[in-house]
Amino acid sequence: MTSRKLLSLTALISLAILALLSIGLMIPLRVPMSHNDSPNDALFYATRGPHPVGVLALKKIGEAELEVTMWYPALDDGDSQAKITYAYEMKVGGPVGAFTLATFAGQALHDAPYDRTPGPYPLVILSPGFAIGSSAYAWLAEHLASYGFVVIAPEHQEQLDGELNGLWQGAILRPQEIQTVLAYIDEQASPGHMLEGLVDAETLAVIGHSYGGYTALAAGGARIDTVSFQALCQAAYKSNEPGAWLCDELLPHLPDMAALAGLDAVPDGLWQPTWLDSRVDAIVSMAGDAFFFGQQGLADITAPVMAIGGTLDTDAPYMWGTYPTYEYASSKTKVRIALLDAEHMIFTGPCESIPLLLRFVSDEFCADSGWNRDDAHALVRHFTAAFLLYTLKNDHLAHETLLPDAATQFTGIKYSTTLGKDDGP
Repeated sequence: MTSRKLLSLTALISLAILALLSIGLMIPLRVPMSHNDSPNDALFYATRGPHPVGVLALKKIGEAELEVTMWYPALDDGDSQAKITYAYEMKVGGPVGAFTLATFAGQALHDAPYDRTPGPYPLVILSPGFAIGSSAYAWLAEHLASYGFVVIAPEHQEQLDGELNGLWQGAILRPQEIQTVLAYIDEQASPGHMLEGLVDAETLAVIGHSYGGYTALAAGGARIDTVSFQALCQAAYKSNEPGAWLCDELLPHLPDMAALAGLDAVPDGLWQPTWLDSRVDAIVSMAGDAFFFGQQGLADITAPVMAIGGTLDTDAPYMWGTYPTYEYASSKTKVRIALLDAEHMIFTGPCESIPLLLRFVSDEFCADSGWNRDDAHALVRHFTAAFLLYTLKNDHLAHETLLPDAATQFTGIKYSTTLGKDDGP
């Protein structure tokens, strides 16, 4: 999710884009990416996996005609385009619509043939942050596909505008859109359809960043708790917490949210319906919003869960998201990773090339005062791949990687887990 300060930036960005369009000029600025030597250079699962990766856009699905992108283990037949450039897009209102904040290079092959030989592969649904295009997370999607997962990311239909109506609407619509995606995959993975032999839809993880983290938690069984959310907001107002802006945007819309969810009134406590899909075998929440759920709402999560977040995050505060997710989920297998002094947008795409006239706002999206983004992405790739290999494939080495003795050697993080040596496959 983007913070309130981004609302004021939206107008500036729109003016910059319109100026660029009027003169037809988009000059890229190469951003240097440092690679300092550190103990984190030994991150085993940060290196690419053994599978070539393909990428394709699936047809629009469901009544809402969701756009969906899929990354998958592929055959490199020599005919596919070998280079791909991804756009780090933001979706804003007004005349601009979606615009490219930055671009970065990928390694996936366009429309490459599926490699069904070792398949079918576990399914990973990746939910982007609020008003952020799914390709901003291609750096992670490609990586997971290289380890033998099929990764599917929907384009949630929302915009960053002055009203932020998409924020309260997304709390209801996003989990429903995950259900729409899963219904489509179920159909296409059945005999005689395009994903037969490629996707194992019964072995499933849902992962996401920011509001995508909220979406992943909801798909894993977390339930909105009105009483807990109201109490959190009252405390936030009293102590002037940075996350109180979320309360301003969402508390007045609880009746609207209830109506959109098909409820007659705002529940006094836990909400029904739940958006749980019983097939969810693992959840990864990256700077995920958990403030709606509270202790009781998170307790309904029983699938393995990993929560990663930055301790300087003011958009989805660490103590409102990453910390309580680990503390209150009922899951036997839990991992929590605090990225010390990291901020909210550190999980989005590498900003390798930035249009010249967007340099004045790029730091809000592309820079983090306490981290080099490459270093942060390496940690996220390592732990996410290891967690999914362990929970979805019972990989012994991945389990060993997640044990405290192995995980606490890395700099810049505080690591917690319920895993022990006796919990392995």
